[in-house]
Amino acid sequence: MTKEYIGRKYRRLMKTEDLVSFSVKIRESDLFVLAEKNLEEETLKILSFYRQQLEDYISRDPLFRLSLTPYTVEEDAPLIVKQMAYWTGKVGVGPMASVAGAISEFVGKDLLNYSSQIIIENGGDIFISTKKERKVLIFAGESPWSNKIGILIPKNSVLGICTSSGTVGPSLSFGKADAVVIISHSAIFADAMATAVGNLIQKPEDINIGLEFAKRFLEVHQVIIIIGEHLGAWGKYELIDV
Repeated sequence: MTKEYIGRKYRRLMKTEDLVSFSVKIRESDLFVLAEKNLEEETLKILSFYRQQLEDYISRDPLFRLSLTPYTVEEDAPLIVKQMAYWTGKVGVGPMASVAGAISEFVGKDLLNYSSQIIIENGGDIFISTKKERKVLIFAGESPWSNKIGILIPKNSVLGICTSSGTVGPSLSFGKADAVVIISHSAIFADAMATAVGNLIQKPEDINIGLEFAKRFLEVHQVIIIIGEHLGAWGKYELIDV
């Protein structure tokens, strides 16, 4: 885990001229939010609601948290739980592989009731609903590509942009990529897919394996894989120098 990640110093680079920023944290959920006004109080309330739903469900179905493979949830499970199980099931990983993306998406969509534009970053997993064109920087730990390239997100986009890493951050990964970035219409799917692709990357020669796996899914709009000085990418969005 890099020092930059531990202090989340990369967030200093997350700024816009038209949106205000603030942070909300409840235990593992550490959200950095950009909105048209300060919505700290609303974000805290919404985050608490969805965390409670997850915690209550896990308390009665603990294997949901522990499973590293697709998992069938109970019929009366909350929607956030069902969505996590559905999207991770599609790509072959355990449901908690999508928890950060799920929190970003569910909180972000609720916050759209208060602001017409919302960007939420949750440990490298982003929900974005923007009216303007945005540039999203890629943080890849100690790789020379880290903070050197970005993705151009078109105006009027609602997307999930999620990152998995075997070298940065606390999340479980069985791979060694510095960053696997997935863009999709769903942050939950993007988070799950980033984990699945990241698990495939042990060495630079595996980049093509990861790209080909991601390309099998219509929900994948973009995939970027970084390991050391090596980079592979496929998709519809423009990569830019920063």
